[in-house]
Amino acid sequence: MQENFSIGDLGRLTGCQVVTIRYYEKIGILSEPGRSAGGHRIYGAEHRDRLTFVRKARELGFSLDTVRSLLSISETPEGTPCADVDHIASRHLVEVREKIAALKSLEGTLEGLLDICSHTTVEQCSVLDALRD
Repeated sequence: MQENFSIGDLGRLTGCQVVTIRYYEKIGILSEPGRSAGGHRIYGAEHRDRLTFVRKARELGFSLDTVRSLLSISETPEGTPCADVDHIASRHLVEVREKIAALKSLEGTLEGLLDICSHTTVEQCSVLDALRD
């Protein structure tokens, strides 16, 4: 049995906004669907599966270029080693850890500014003073 979805149904099924689906079509991440006699987009199970893959990859923070690479790798024949995927995921994990470290540093800076703030008036605000320096 063939599954057909409107763009709205596809969005609800995958958790993607309609505008995002159209954008993914425009940039070639998602293939253009067939059309009904009335010109409406008709998506199939392959669109749903691919869009779910893309959404999950984006939730993990992968860039669209990296998502393209992962999609390409995922379409290779059975038995292909996943070393390329492991490399991509490992590289991304390093980037995530670097961002976490930067955010922790930012957190410490903000905590420090709030700790020394007298919390009285704008003229005596150490947070604003730090932004001016």
